Amino acid sequence: MRTRTFALTAVTTAACGAALLGPTALPATAGVPVPDTPPDTRMGPAPGDVEDPAVSAEELLAEVRSCRQISRGKYRTDANRSKATVPVCGTTDAVFWKADMDIDCDGRKTKACNPKSDPYFQPQTAFQTSRGKPLDSARLPFVVVPAPGRIWDYRKSGLTGGSVVAVIHQGEVRYAVIGDTGPAGIIGEGSYALAEELSIDPHPTTGGAASGVTYIAFKDSRISPIESRAKAERRGEELARAFVGQG
Repeated sequence: MRTRTFALTAVTTAACGAALLGPTALPATAGVPVPDTPPDTRMGPAPGDVEDPAVSAEELLAEVRSCRQISRGKYRTDANRSKATVPVCGTTDAVFWKADMDIDCDGRKTKACNPKSDPYFQPQTAFQTSRGKPLDSARLPFVVVPAPGRIWDYRKSGLTGGSVVAVIHQGEVRYAVIGDTGPAGIIGEGSYALAEELSIDPHPTTGGAASGVTYIAFKDSRISPIESRAKAERRGEELARAFVGQG
């Protein structure tokens, strides 16, 4: 249960023709321009190509078994927790933490996220869309990082709004972006949409996961536009493969 005072294919297939056409047998559509592929359309492999297997949760978790702590102290997972137990750890290419997941429903007002469904609802997010609008927590998977403070400043770790994060829960991996900031002393929060992706109850007041969520934020990985789920997924897979030594 959230207790914080602030909250975060179409597959294109190509057909191969075997017939030889004479000059008078050109298709009626020849010369007609093909519209651009929408930016969020997921592109499947071309026929005959072998798609790289997705990086598994086990492979990613194997890389974060030990912690080289980079935060000056540790974070609490909720405002009502008296003990701080979560350090931020660092590798050459990423930072990570293992915590719970509270639900961020802030940003654009929707049927799922609004003042009635979430008593802590805020109509803005720390980072905005390419059009300068608040992010849509109900549709965009994103992670909330603590506001810069004495414990840790995410900006000094090569992170910003739009940085790609691999989030792992119960054997599932999903790729999100950093989309909001929360209290400076608390860590472990994701958007309504991210919770749904990970099969976590997304309800902003009664949902979330009490523990068992790993966040791996890749340094210098900002995507644009921040609201492109397809770009986050593609970039996340690339970074994950490199992180586990497959790149």
